[in-house]
Amino acid sequence: MSLFSRSLFFSFLLFSISPLAWGQQDQTAKPQTVAPAPSLTLQEAIKIGLENNYGIRLARTDEQIVSNNVTRGNAGQLPGVNGNFTRNFTRNNVRQQLGDQDPRIANGAESNQLNANVALNWTVFDGLGMFIAYDRLKALEQQQQQITRATIEESIANITDAYYNVVRESGKIRSLEEALNIGQQRIDLTQGRVDVGVSAKVEVLTARVDYNADRSLLLQQQELLSAAKINLNNLLGRTTVIDFQPIDSIVVTTGLRAEEIVQGILDKNPRLQQARLGVDVARYERRLVRADRWPQVSLTSGYGLTRNINGAAFFGTQLATNVSRNQGLNYGVVATIPIFNGFNQRRLEQNARVIEEQSRLILDQTRLSLDAETEQALARYQNRLQLLELEEENILLARENVNIALARYRLGLLTPLDLRVAQRSQLDAEVRLLDIRFQAKQAETTLRRLSGYLVQENLPRP
Repeated sequence: MSLFSRSLFFSFLLFSISPLAWGQQDQTAKPQTVAPAPSLTLQEAIKIGLENNYGIRLARTDEQIVSNNVTRGNAGQLPGVNGNFTRNFTRNNVRQQLGDQDPRIANGAESNQLNANVALNWTVFDGLGMFIAYDRLKALEQQQQQITRATIEESIANITDAYYNVVRESGKIRSLEEALNIGQQRIDLTQGRVDVGVSAKVEVLTARVDYNADRSLLLQQQELLSAAKINLNNLLGRTTVIDFQPIDSIVVTTGLRAEEIVQGILDKNPRLQQARLGVDVARYERRLVRADRWPQVSLTSGYGLTRNINGAAFFGTQLATNVSRNQGLNYGVVATIPIFNGFNQRRLEQNARVIEEQSRLILDQTRLSLDAETEQALARYQNRLQLLELEEENILLARENVNIALARYRLGLLTPLDLRVAQRSQLDAEVRLLDIRFQAKQAETTLRRLSGYLVQENLPRP
């Protein structure tokens, strides 16, 4: 019998007895992987993050403070009204003497005074400073709103990336489990061939070594998955021990257009809007300083009551109590004209002009920075789309190659080393596909964040 005929005979013999042989073999134990956990979608994660994330909550409290400051009273447009009340009591020993007359003495004379008034002060002209101040407060409110929006966008982008990172790490675990399944088949097939005498025991030992190597990779991957879940829970503002199972897959949008991204940045990017509002605020502050050159005119008015009770009043030689009472309305106009304050006014105006120019430089710098970020994100996005198309084609070839290699190995037409190479090639292709898909989604998320569409798409609607 020829060598080929003998190999073919033993292969058929292996298939005929393999169920019994495998039933008698102790299956190599597989490590426990992902335990069942509650499902979590990306939208649910974003909703939880918007409610709990500490960065967003702090930004919203800052926005609330700035909004509370936008009042006409804070801008100085409304009058100030104050009430005052004073009550004094005295006890004195009084001695009066006129010329050669006998002194008039009053011991323990009691007196008291009551003073009550309501005063109004209203600045009616200050070089239009009060109106400029109100516009400045509104600009500060809008600026803080953009800061909050930027914080929300950054948080949504981070949550999105962290969520899809969990999806990626979970996918790698499934790929390793599939590799372990192939490794187990290899062990069983090799053990069967050893039992019928067509393979050496060293092949079984090699198969088990390769299987344990894949188990080690799986255990390490489980640690990476746990770290990814902890990171996402931290971004969601909840305890890191909460387990969950992501159910959304990584789906990359391939139709983003560069001109729409650029237009979105010009219209909606919160960093750019914040820089523009910074120029407006600096302009208002310069005008506010300039308004100090003008006179300030205020209206004053008040109503007061004064009552004095003097227990040591003498009428001739008689000691008596004197009571006096005054009450009435007062009003007037106060004009303050700035003349000279040690050149401080000029210094303040010069500083205000420098600050305004500085805000324009910040705006130009922000534009340049956004242009660079956009070009980098677009280049990365387009590159990852090309790689994604290549890897999606490559994974099909790798899977088909493993199927063929496994079938040939069953027939004894392939060496264990060649099967291992095919298995590793498929695992590497699976990992590369998951990484490229994640990176493409990251680039897409970055473009949506820069163009301001990320908040628009993910904020809950009333």
